[in-house]
Amino acid sequence: MSRFNAPFEIHVHGQVPLVAGVQMKQLATALKPMWQYAGADTLEAGAASAYEEEPGIVFNRQEGLLQLCWTVRGDEDFRQVLDEVCMNLNDIAAQGAALEVSFYDADFDEEEEDDGTEARDDFVVLFVGPTPAAIMQVQRDMLVQDVISVMERHFEATELQGVVAEVDKLFSQRFDALVSSLELGKPPRGLGGSGGHGGGRKPRHLH
Repeated sequence: MSRFNAPFEIHVHGQVPLVAGVQMKQLATALKPMWQYAGADTLEAGAASAYEEEPGIVFNRQEGLLQLCWTVRGDEDFRQVLDEVCMNLNDIAAQGAALEVSFYDADFDEEEEDDGTEARDDFVVLFVGPTPAAIMQVQRDMLVQDVISVMERHFEATELQGVVAEVDKLFSQRFDALVSSLELGKPPRGLGGSGGHGGGRKPRHLH
């Protein structure tokens, strides 16, 4: 499938701790929507990124990690691919993990900014994990890190303990609501991921 005229360069970045004993065949099956989207016949063929300087899709057997720093040309339909891959990774993830996905407008000319034209860039964070609780833990840790990073400009770290406690309370309430609903197949709003326009181009991660 030729994607030379695709409107986006899509970059997927993150690392997922895998359960012990995961084999390459299982990983290839979990990631099949991604490497097939890239037009490859196997994971090995599709693991290379569109950019040579990026590691691509790497299975670190020694550390039991799936490492992603991979770019593909594509369109909005790649979001469905991401949904399928996240569902598949839930089955082999040992812990909760976040995947950062950037959509870069491949046709955007930065000189057009002077004319008021905006790039169609987008950025989304998706979460995977063996259980809803594991996913919530990753969400909580990321939120605490973001909140502290912003507030430390104005307050000492020791003054922020109450803020962290309130964040923990919010996630405890969400988890209690999940358990009481008994609808584990339908996570509460926000559990599957979060996204939005980033207000500018985000740099690629090259590690």
